[in-house]
Parts: sequence; structure tokens; C-alpha cells
Amino acid sequence: MPTPPPADVIEPHLHANEVQTRDEFDQQLATGRLTGLTVQGLRLDLAPVPDLTGVEVSGALFVGCRFASREVGADLVRRGANVVPPFSGLPYPTQPTHLYTADELAAGFVEGGFTGMYDTRVYEHYRAHGGALPDVKEALGQRLHDHGVDNALADATRAWLTEHGPQSVVGIMGGHAVRRGSPAYRMAAVLGWELARADRLVVTGGGPGVMEAANLGAHLADQPAAELTEAIDLLATAPDFTDHQRYTAVALTVRQRYAGVPRQRGAGAGWARAGGLAIPTWLYGHEPANLFAGRIAKYFSNAIREDTILRLARGGIVFAPGRAGTVQEVFQAATKTYYGTDGVSGAYVFLDRAYWTRELPVEALLRPLLAASPFGDLSATIHLTDDVREAVHLLTT
Repeated sequence: MPTPPPADVIEPHLHANEVQTRDEFDQQLATGRLTGLTVQGLRLDLAPVPDLTGVEVSGALFVGCRFASREVGADLVRRGANVVPPFSGLPYPTQPTHLYTADELAAGFVEGGFTGMYDTRVYEHYRAHGGALPDVKEALGQRLHDHGVDNALADATRAWLTEHGPQSVVGIMGGHAVRRGSPAYRMAAVLGWELARADRLVVTGGGPGVMEAANLGAHLADQPAAELTEAIDLLATAPDFTDHQRYTAVALTVRQRYAGVPRQRGAGAGWARAGGLAIPTWLYGHEPANLFAGRIAKYFSNAIREDTILRLARGGIVFAPGRAGTVQEVFQAATKTYYGTDGVSGAYVFLDRAYWTRELPVEALLRPLLAASPFGDLSATIHLTDDVREAVHLLTT
């Protein structure tokens, strides 16, 4: 990548012709014209079933919508609309209209255990249809799904970014294998707790370990520190994510016991202070779902997911100790910063000075790289610390 792409290529766009809720659809329907609109993922087979027979639909696109009968869809096509119906046989929506919640991913656990929950069933379907190299039908379904998640994520974050600005979004990266209750887990949880209380939107990769801990801290941001400690102690009774059933069961217990009611503080605050955002992928579906994020943008494409996390985290990124995956994220983020791909970057905060300077001496490569950026010496964005509160200070001042 010799130069960054133009800003208008990568910035999220607001598409005024997209209809994603039934209220929006009914308002448009009342005008008698759906010409040129894109209608996404709506249940148009539910009462009150709309009468589309006298409506102008030339050039309209219906994606993932359900109609009262096949004839309705066929009639729309005859009159000049384009219809991409929901794919049959898929356990996931081909055009989701909102981000997932923890309750949606965990649906079915009470009745069928870990294998019966929605998240696991989607993962098993994903594996059975080729995984990262799916057959044609599955590939199209996954691409439509991920596009819907893109749209839903833009909608979910727009109000927050308008009120707080892009520098208010902080990414937290780190090892997925960190055990619940360990010092590293507790440190990440306190970090998420402190950042959410400072009105930062915490974003993680949605996995276990450091990622779960950070979302847990944000989930309990409006609760006393003592309750966060109690919640971690309870989670530590099922420390290993490979014990899927117990790991998930204890997480659901903690969610129920420490649910709380977040204070509303402006746009987006309800879920930002009740877990923040997680952006996981079914490529790593063998890991139990992180159930502490307030909203979950779950993708099939790992590449899209990784780029999305780093694009959003303009307020800085915390790198807790991790291995190959975390190091990959360090230099993927550094590429964006070096070229200014997504605008001004926040601080790069490396937790555990000894780890990042001796065990995996990333700093030795990263500092001279950023010093040679086309936008000047950016090496001052790099910070190493062993203190969570120092990390929070670097990210909030």
C-alpha cells in the first residue's frame, strides 16, 4: 500500500435511500412511491401486511425481506423492482437490521446448553458449509449478512460519534487465552471500567480473555468497584474458555446477578456504559461468545472485522500481553497510523513494560517505523506502562 486511499473511499456514508425499519417503510409507503429505495431485512409478511399493488416500485431493491407470499415478490419484480429474498436453510439473517445482543447470541442455552445456543448453531452451520471457503450460496448469504452488520454498526455508532467525536472510541486488544481471575484479566476489567466511566466507548474483538474482561468492566461501569471484583471472583470459578458449558453458564449467571440499570448520559450512553462494543467473528467460533458487550457486531469475515475495530478506535488502543494475533493487530494498526488512513490516531498504550520490551520487543520495531511516517514523527504516540490508571490518563486527556 504505497499511499493511503482517498478519505471519501473509506469514510462511512449515510445513504438516505435505505429503509431499515417498519416505521420508515410505512412512511414511504404512504407516499405511494418506493422508487429507488433499498428496503432491508423487513418482515413484510406480518400484520399489518402492506398492500404493495398500487405502489410505484421501479428501481426499488428489497434485500432479505419476507413477503406474505411468493407472488408478492414476483409481482414486484414484474413491475421493475429487484428482489433478493432471504436465503432458505440459513440459521442467520441474510440482512440483519441491528447489531446482536448477548441475549440473542445466547438464545437456546437454557434449553439446549452450549450446543443449543444460537451462536454455536451458526458456527456449526458455518463449519459444515466450508468455513472460511464456503460454497457459492453460503458465500452470498455471509456477504449479505456482513453488509447488514456494517449498516447496523454505522447506525449504532453514528449518534455516539456525533456527540463525543471519534477520539472517544478506545480499542482494547490482548490475549484470548488469559484466564478469568488472573492478574491480567483483572487489570483489563478495571481498564474497561475506568474508561467507560470516563465516557469512552470501549471496543474489543469480542473474544474471551482480555477482550471479555474489558467488556465486563464496561458492563459494570455504573456499579461500584467492589461489584466488579465480586463478578470477576465468580467468573474465576470457570476460568478456562475451552470448558464451553461452564464458561458460558457462569457468564450468564454474572449477567443476571449484576445486570444493573445504566444511567442515560446522552446518545449511545445506555449500551456504551453497559458493556461497550464487541466485534467478533465466526472464524473463531470455537471460542465461547463474549456475553458482556452492550452491542455485538459479529461478522463472518475476519478481515472486515479486524479492519473495522481499528478504524473505529481513533481514541487510542491498549495492547495487553498477547501472542501472534495481538502482534498482528499492533502492526495492522500501525499501518493505518503511519499512512493516516483513518485520520489522526490516539495513543498506543502497551500494558506490561517488560513483556513488550523484552519478551516480545515490539516497541523496538514500532517506534522507528512511526518516526518515519509521511506525516512526521509519530513515535510519541507510543507509551509503555504497568499502571492501569496511567493508561486511562493517557487515553482520556
